[in-house]
Amino acid sequence: MRTFPQRKQRQARIEIIPMIDVMMFLLVFFVLISSNVLPALGLNVALPGSAKPDPIKDEPLRITLTVDRDGAVYVDGQPTPMAQLADKLKALAASKPAKVIIAGDASAKLQTLVDLLDQLKAAGMPAASIITKRQP
Repeated sequence: MRTFPQRKQRQARIEIIPMIDVMMFLLVFFVLISSNVLPALGLNVALPGSAKPDPIKDEPLRITLTVDRDGAVYVDGQPTPMAQLADKLKALAASKPAKVIIAGDASAKLQTLVDLLDQLKAAGMPAASIITKRQP
């Protein structure tokens, strides 16, 4: 009787190259999606224009106040009622002096800005900067 040579069992192995390709694709996909989605989560404010805006210098503690077109006020992205603004600013600037930056919508009412400045005075803030965009 004839005997055939025994075949060696091939051991299964995981191919890593296709897995790396898939992981790189997922990484690129999520980076591109997050770069397009994250700015949409911020506050949409149409800044007023200025002929000669000055650059903002980095400060150790900077508080950004945002006023949208409806007059709502946000402290560092968190909605804050105007009545509680002075207390929140005092609490934020208790440890060290803070620079206050106002980012207001161009169509916001002037009265909202005046009320905001009154709250800054009540909180003991000596000055504030207003963010503008360069006009052509």
